[in-house]
Amino acid sequence: MRFFQVGLLCLALFVQYRLWFGHNGVQDYTRLKSAVASHLQTNEKLIKRNKVLTADIEDLKLGHEGIEERARNELGMIKAGETFIRVLPAQQ
Repeated sequence: MRFFQVGLLCLALFVQYRLWFGHNGVQDYTRLKSAVASHLQTNEKLIKRNKVLTADIEDLKLGHEGIEERARNELGMIKAGETFIRVLPAQQ
């Protein structure tokens, strides 16, 4: 009977060792859990960026307002007959 108890104790210790320190153990689980959380945050940022880009594409496809807005903001273009006025911030 004593031999059986020692055998069960050794088996329990072996299983616990593999659980905490072995391949796919708790350490691997926590490392992978943090990696997944990091990837989820990155994916959220990329999803938001993709939504903005999709909206820009749709705006450019559907009307001239989007093209005009980009030309004004990014290229500094103005329409014929318009007067460009730049307001500078006050110096302190």
